[in-house]
Amino acid sequence: MSWLFRSLNTSIGKKIFMALTGIFLILFLIVHLIGNLQLFAGDGGVAFNKYAETLGHLPGIYVLEAGLGLLFLLHILNGLHLWWNNRKARPVKYKVNKPSEGATVFSRTMVLTGSITFIFLVVHLRTFWYASKIENPGGNLFDLVVESFRDPIYSVFYIIAMVLLGFHLNHGFQSAFQTFGWNHSKYFPFIKNLGTLYAILMAVGFASMPIYFLLGGN
Repeated sequence: MSWLFRSLNTSIGKKIFMALTGIFLILFLIVHLIGNLQLFAGDGGVAFNKYAETLGHLPGIYVLEAGLGLLFLLHILNGLHLWWNNRKARPVKYKVNKPSEGATVFSRTMVLTGSITFIFLVVHLRTFWYASKIENPGGNLFDLVVESFRDPIYSVFYIIAMVLLGFHLNHGFQSAFQTFGWNHSKYFPFIKNLGTLYAILMAVGFASMPIYFLLGGN
């Protein structure tokens, strides 16, 4: 196993690990959004609570949750490590920071959007996971969601975080493909457009939830 750790500790290894964990998290967000769309069922939370209860009874769910949390953490730490190494590797620091050729606002803000997304994740887990699993296990999760999203402060924070998450995903999606060399000029524009579409769907999909309840949805 030592060869694996040595490989992952190289610059290329860290980028591959970043891409692999990123792709897994991209897929997780799709599944998570589909499940959370039960909030719009208009049945007073019956469908959403049933969905949450089904998840809670999956074999090894606590192991899966712990593994997912660890994956998020490793993805973030690895990203920060790569950013710091790139920063140290620059031989000259200009007084005026000039964006590199081809850099976009999405790529230049990856560390910022990733850091804010991490802060959001901590708050999000405290608001829903900790409250429903530790403080009040077996409680009505739908009521907790409604109460949280009808708080304007929390909802505005949530919506802003989703916009920034969209920025992060837009670059992360195409970056993962580039890491594996799938950046041929013939089909990479399609990948970029697909990544943008994915980022918009995730940001709008998740942000629509607090907006729905702020406007009186139930």
